[in-house]
Amino acid sequence: MNATPDAARAEDLPQLVELLGVLFTQEAELAPDPAKQERGLRLILENRAVGRIYVLREGERVLGMVNILRTVSTAEGGPTGLLEDFVVRPECRGRGLGARLLAYAIECARADGLLRLILLTDGVNADAQRLYERAGFARSGMLPMRVKLR
Repeated sequence: MNATPDAARAEDLPQLVELLGVLFTQEAELAPDPAKQERGLRLILENRAVGRIYVLREGERVLGMVNILRTVSTAEGGPTGLLEDFVVRPECRGRGLGARLLAYAIECARADGLLRLILLTDGVNADAQRLYERAGFARSGMLPMRVKLR
């Protein structure tokens, strides 16, 4: 498989929505809603100040995606990122593609001047947790909490 990491493009949007459908079906707290996912992806693709979406592609087929949303950390004194929506097509898993995409996204974040990345992962997804740890992420004592505003 000759898959290469790259920045997502507007024409990737239908495949990105499809991949988020796969991801949100796997996570108990989230539900696929293609219209919402398309709206959110467009906001990221159209404004680099919001974040970046990275893909792993083979030809025109997107095999996986990850996005990094930008923010500012007062603790770090500068720009940081939230790594979100990391997913590889189920039929492509187990081949090191996710590790390649994750390494690419981390290197791009570093090159963009981000000082730290944070992510949330499903508590029962041990495979994903191992992948993140191999990529340099460490467990935090911080507890994620949510409030839905709308």
